[in-house]
Amino acid sequence: MAPPAGDVSRELQESIRRALGRPRIHLLLRARLETKPRRLEERILVLTAWRLHLFSPTTPAKAEGSLSVLEIRCISATSPTQVRLDTERGPLALALATPAAAACLARELGAALGRALPCAPPVWTLPPAPPLDTSPTSESSASSGPSVCGGFSDTYAALCDYNGLSCREEVQWDVDTLYHAGERRCFDLRDFSHLESRELALAVAALGYNRWFRGLCCRDLRLSSEVQAQVLHAVRRSPALEELILDNVGLNTDFASRLAAALAAHPDPPLRCLELPRGPLGDKGLAALSQRFLGLPGGLRRLRLPHCGLGARGLAALGRALGANPAFRSALQLLDLGHNPGLLGSPHGADLFAFLAQPNALLHLDLASTDCALDVLFGALLHGCCSRLSYLNVAGNSFCHRKTREVPPTLQQFFCSTFALSHISLAGVRLPPDALRSLLQGLAANTHLSDLHLDLSGCELRSPGARVLEELLGGISAVGSLDLSDNGFDADLLTLVPALGRNKALKHLWLGKNFSVKARTLEEILHKLVQVIQEDDCSLQSLSVAESRLKARTCILVNALGSNACLTKVDLSGNLMEDMGAKMLAKALQINSTLRSLSWDRNNTTAVGFQDIARAMESNHTLTFMALPLCDLTAAYRSAPERTDTGWQQIQWCLLRNGRGPKVPPEQVLRLQRGIVTSTAEQGCCQGDVLQMLCRLSGRVQAAARGLRGHPGAQRDLAEAQELLREARNARALFPSLAALGPAGAGAGPLQLLLQGVAGDVAKAVDKELEVLLEALLGRAAELCPRATAAGVWPGGAWLGGAPRPRPPLPPGLAPGALLERAGEEIREQLGEVQLALVTSLTQAVVAELLRELRRVHQALAQHLQDPRSPQGQEPSNSTDEELGVDVDASTLQRHRRCCRRNRPPSAFMGQSEGLESPSPPRSSEGDPKPHPLAAPHSASLSPGARLQPQLRGIRDLGQEPPAAPPEAPAEAASPFLRQGGRRARAGRRRHLRGGQDLATAAHRWE
Repeated sequence: MAPPAGDVSRELQESIRRALGRPRIHLLLRARLETKPRRLEERILVLTAWRLHLFSPTTPAKAEGSLSVLEIRCISATSPTQVRLDTERGPLALALATPAAAACLARELGAALGRALPCAPPVWTLPPAPPLDTSPTSESSASSGPSVCGGFSDTYAALCDYNGLSCREEVQWDVDTLYHAGERRCFDLRDFSHLESRELALAVAALGYNRWFRGLCCRDLRLSSEVQAQVLHAVRRSPALEELILDNVGLNTDFASRLAAALAAHPDPPLRCLELPRGPLGDKGLAALSQRFLGLPGGLRRLRLPHCGLGARGLAALGRALGANPAFRSALQLLDLGHNPGLLGSPHGADLFAFLAQPNALLHLDLASTDCALDVLFGALLHGCCSRLSYLNVAGNSFCHRKTREVPPTLQQFFCSTFALSHISLAGVRLPPDALRSLLQGLAANTHLSDLHLDLSGCELRSPGARVLEELLGGISAVGSLDLSDNGFDADLLTLVPALGRNKALKHLWLGKNFSVKARTLEEILHKLVQVIQEDDCSLQSLSVAESRLKARTCILVNALGSNACLTKVDLSGNLMEDMGAKMLAKALQINSTLRSLSWDRNNTTAVGFQDIARAMESNHTLTFMALPLCDLTAAYRSAPERTDTGWQQIQWCLLRNGRGPKVPPEQVLRLQRGIVTSTAEQGCCQGDVLQMLCRLSGRVQAAARGLRGHPGAQRDLAEAQELLREARNARALFPSLAALGPAGAGAGPLQLLLQGVAGDVAKAVDKELEVLLEALLGRAAELCPRATAAGVWPGGAWLGGAPRPRPPLPPGLAPGALLERAGEEIREQLGEVQLALVTSLTQAVVAELLRELRRVHQALAQHLQDPRSPQGQEPSNSTDEELGVDVDASTLQRHRRCCRRNRPPSAFMGQSEGLESPSPPRSSEGDPKPHPLAAPHSASLSPGARLQPQLRGIRDLGQEPPAAPPEAPAEAASPFLRQGGRRARAGRRRHLRGGQDLATAAHRWE
């Protein structure tokens, strides 16, 4: 207590403390109170944090009244020992024993008011007196340092005391801890939504006297009239409130008018951001606010009024205010008037278009669903918004209000001239084909844009729009994300999908709700989509076919994800692929190494499907995000809660493990990225057909060489043939041998030695940095506390108290060796990928050269066989160029590898459940299936049994076990195999064999 209450007995002090209870006493002294004119009575003055108490001077102490410090309007001194307090209840005259006591009382009351209202001007006059004791041991000392969050907790506590409510310490803790630690300058009312209305209103009222908080935010929380009144009070009083965001809070209809009055009452309103989405402002409220916008000297940076029921008169007032205040042209960066139907459908929008046509600072413009005519809008944007506008949303509007087929040139000129546009949404706009053509031509001519997000969803483009896209999309490098969902393309996707694949700047693609076609056409579209994403030079990183209801045919796309090396994000939601689709997705996830994000909700997945995905995630070490399949998870939990919960928890654990870094060996990751899942030579060459062709050609050369033994003129060719046959045998192990050399940079190579040397240098630099830091800390400590740090603290001496000087420890993850080890692993992984690409290219080049050489030697040996002097006199076998691989080179193998990437074949359930048909092979002009250039030849040298065996395997695949036929049975005995199983079995087999040869006919011909 200051000054010491020597004139107050200890017994009376203890009685007063028991009467007050918990509050800490800041000041306790004797004074005489003027109860009547010229009548003074002795009292004991007790000052707690926010209240002045009056006690009788007798024991036991009895409280005669109290006064909140916020009730004090003025503090004055009528004499050196007399203090006058002007309060809300009336004046209060106090006579103190000494001038020092009077000065202490005035200063303590002023300090309390300063803590409670840090932004309020001083309301007291101090009598001359010696300075107060501000030592840490003095209870009356006021904190001279900066308070946390601008003293919000003190202001809130004082307001609670003033209103007779208990102070919620949790509010103080949240602000002093969470907001202060996170440097959050926007006060969010959702953090305190559990408070009662009056308690929340007091927290809002405290913002009116705070300089630390810059904003007030509340979303989707209904505010009472009492809280809304305190919001207006904060706007009227706060010197620092720059942002006011009230989104769907149930504002009163007159709130906008009262807000305008609050802004008018502020001498210098700091408001720079106003967001009132989903508030019933109406024309009257917007007109009142627009009138106040004229008086904002700095304008607004952000103005958001979507879903506010605005009309033409309010828009006209806003347009005039934006044009009349020149500060808006340089300050306004975000303008959102979207989702106000009919707002721009009348001539009252001319003032707004005039503002947009002037040079301005707009970065974000949202006019969605305002009945805006886009032909007029783009004319205004061309003149004022080309240089800085980056976000434009005009979804849900009409292109033109007039019935005309002409497209104004301003549309193409804007998209050709814009410099910073990164997102444009035209969703739901019925674009004429000519308008779409102008838009794409403008983007094609723009050399400044890149990675533009273009949203054309729901534009009903259909066939005319698809043709325009096919024609112009390939030459556009500015578009990085394209949303074409829900445009009714349907069968036009057959030609549109390949056109999309030819655009190598496209990274993100949305194609959902465009697959309302028949089964066969749908399969062809999906196969073309698979072909696009399997190209080696495919640029797509994300693909969405959400809400397309592909059902079982989703597996055509899912099976391609296993070996896909480009997609990192896939959305398969809303396709009803059920548990079998989840099983196919699980198989793809086991070998995929590039996918990072997956969405697959609304697919009728049960607990079985979730368990399949969970098991697959144990083998997947790269998927880090999976959108919560809420619909399927809820339905599965109703039927099988335990299995669903177990499966989903396992999925979440695997995702968490993957987020911490991959634990799979780098070699396996690289093999998976290239679609190589085994170490066989077939996968090494990335195609089994090429090695089969090499084996067939080697067999023909070997057969020709056996027929030329002892031929005098063929010895040189025979020796060359033997050498090539030996190399052909070695070629089967070429890829595994090269890949077994290990990843590049492993071992004690130059990279590892360099990393070790750099690790040592970095460790020395870290030690030096720590020494410099420690010296700086000691120097500052010596400046502030020289006596405590005087002895034995400097380098070379002892630490405090004679203890040895410690070395600041480094976190384990920041050790130089650990940092360089992680960097070395990433470098080695990249080098390993390059090594794998080199091995693949080298293998392809070697195999292609061997095929050319073997073909040349085979032709030479065939010429020797035609010589009558040949020992066997054999005629050369009839072999086509396709069989021997004419003009096979590395580029041919590369193209063939892209075409024959190892996708998972369709499952049997697809044909059984929905009659899914495999695509038919191309046919020649004669009507027979056209053989693949690298397919196995039909040669008479093969035995009938060898040719019949594949047909028997095909019959077993259909579920029919062929009976053992007697050796003398004619070829027609194969026909009963096809008659077994009844009419349904025959129909099922016809579905599987459509496009191929009839089994019985094939067996007839082979025998």
